[in-house]
Amino acid sequence: MRLMSRLFMLLFSQQLLSSSRLVALTATRSIRRGGRHLFKGQQHSHPQLGFLHIGAGFRPILPPSMSSSSFYPSCKGIFSFSSSGSSPPHKRSRTVQLSATTTPSEHLPSLLEASNYRRALTYQVRDSLREAFGPDADGADPMVTPATRPEFGDYQCNAALALAKRLKAKPRDVAEKLKDALESRTQKWCEPLEIAGPGFINVRMTPAFVESRLNAMLSDQTGRLGVPRPARAQRVVVDFSSPNIAKEMHVGHLRSTVIGDTLARVLEFLGHGVLRLNHVGDWGTQFGMLITHLKDRHPDVLAEGEAAAQTDLGDLVEFYKTAKQRFDVEETFKARSRQEVVNLQRGEPATLQAWRTLCQLSRVEFQKIYDALGVRLEERGESFYNPLLAQVLSDLDASGLLKESEGARVVYLEGYQTREGEAQPFIVQKSDGGFLYATTDLAAARHRALEEKAERILYVTDAGQASHFDQVFQVARQASLVPPEVQLKHVPFGLVQGEDGKKFKTRAGETVRLKDLLDEAVRIARDDLLKRAEEGTQPLPEDLERSARIIGLGAVKYADLSLNRESDYKFSYKKMLSLSGNTAPYMLYAYARIQSILRKGNNGENEDRLSQGSTPPVVLAEPAEMNLARQLIKLTELLQRVEAELYPHILCEYMYDLCQKFNQFYEACQVNNAPTPDLVRSRRALCVLTAQVLRLCLDLLGIEVLERM
Repeated sequence: MRLMSRLFMLLFSQQLLSSSRLVALTATRSIRRGGRHLFKGQQHSHPQLGFLHIGAGFRPILPPSMSSSSFYPSCKGIFSFSSSGSSPPHKRSRTVQLSATTTPSEHLPSLLEASNYRRALTYQVRDSLREAFGPDADGADPMVTPATRPEFGDYQCNAALALAKRLKAKPRDVAEKLKDALESRTQKWCEPLEIAGPGFINVRMTPAFVESRLNAMLSDQTGRLGVPRPARAQRVVVDFSSPNIAKEMHVGHLRSTVIGDTLARVLEFLGHGVLRLNHVGDWGTQFGMLITHLKDRHPDVLAEGEAAAQTDLGDLVEFYKTAKQRFDVEETFKARSRQEVVNLQRGEPATLQAWRTLCQLSRVEFQKIYDALGVRLEERGESFYNPLLAQVLSDLDASGLLKESEGARVVYLEGYQTREGEAQPFIVQKSDGGFLYATTDLAAARHRALEEKAERILYVTDAGQASHFDQVFQVARQASLVPPEVQLKHVPFGLVQGEDGKKFKTRAGETVRLKDLLDEAVRIARDDLLKRAEEGTQPLPEDLERSARIIGLGAVKYADLSLNRESDYKFSYKKMLSLSGNTAPYMLYAYARIQSILRKGNNGENEDRLSQGSTPPVVLAEPAEMNLARQLIKLTELLQRVEAELYPHILCEYMYDLCQKFNQFYEACQVNNAPTPDLVRSRRALCVLTAQVLRLCLDLLGIEVLERM
């Protein structure tokens, strides 16, 4: 079988390499068969690359990404080898992934039409490196980045500097040779290339090309502003928020909730199928403690009646604190609490009903938060996976990974050691037969991949859980609980701190409740609107409460999302509610200002879109118009970066730059009083498109807009 597999791979590789469509084939995942590596190479993945499946019959199936109409000119090959016809499908195969890169020439038109100019340029640079330097440039990074300053153009290619070291040549000489090869490819959409400094190549799109792409966005009748759907939509699971039952949501849940919601919104808009899961903590020892305590002292809370109806989540939190104190000091109470856990696991009716009551009381309060934030989630708590834990142990045992250690059942991990230098055990079942969070996470990953058919699973949790998820992913891979082509990705975020740089707490030293934080933001926004109206600097909104809610909640969300999610940040109402700087109020004001400009030229009526069939061609005569247009047409590129890199602040930075460029445009160019009717229509079209892009971006962040401010 090994010889047959190797022979097939060799023949198929030669067939790919000899094809005029393909220029490279690289192994991207190592695989062992009989103790030997068939292929070994660097890991490479992209959320939108297609898969080439080759089963027992070794028949290649051309994926969408190989089509000439595809936006993504790369693919991965999946080669499977059957080991047992009676085994489950996900265990029958051993997989190696290969990446094949097609020549960019046939994909360039579709890449440009899809507004992915950076990717198009990257492939043109890659072709040019090969033409100019032959095999000496194999594997060279095109190093195409956005230009650091507007005067440098739109993009910058830094490949010459790195390649010069390999060639032992001067960077400018390498840059000149690369420029000569590249210019013949970029001349249809870029101005003549410039070499700057030691060997940077500056690339600037032509005004005609920018105008054509801008007009394509304006004439898009689908409402997508020219943003294409993926060549192949993925099934993506986003696991976020995840509060604990019988505990109030606190400021720490804010980050997971708003980051996860934004990523889900972006993926959904781009055309992927997204399952938003709320992995609530609704199972475990804490319920034994709480149920026992309530049966002792507050039995009416667990009954269906007025007392239960009047109990809120704050009451449950206090009940839990008392129950925990009793658990720590009363041995009899501890034993009874553990028995209630056993009763819960066995499905004893009275205990089960008490548990359901506690879950429902919590669920009602959680939903109030989600409604306020505009967040949609499907609850899939730990209890959901409880019946699946035995199968996880069975799979681990069948894979040969399950071992015993001091009565517990464990898996030994690669790369993790105890203080004594021994292999660190990953516990999946305690010596008393109980399961852990890790076991539940393994069951969840397995269910999401095999039952939900997820191809990408994102876990949005704090950075402190990075090691935990690394271990879970490692075990899931080793035991084939998750197929190798499914991406498991931890999306970590930092802490929310007070303005003093310490953990964000109330004056009494308590953790800040999320509900209180949001209510305070809305209150401050309301007071600010009233103050501005009294001072005469801004009219009072017709719907004060709605405006205060949009500004207050938007400010909290944007303050979180506008920073690199992996960084800690200092929570400041004053900064986040400021009308200047990179804040939600600034973005909302910019949008409202554009609407005001459009109303002035339209007899006071809103005009946030152009009538179908009447889209005027945009003509870019002034530098400020061109700078604004260049920012607008990069929308797709930015959204696809967020999709791939999972950093929402990329979108916020784009919006902030867009607002600044619009302000510069409006200061430099008359709109409603422009010299000619054609110029009026052209500049109003620029205003309409800017407003539409801002509204879309704010919606992707979960922030509503205000037509007037």
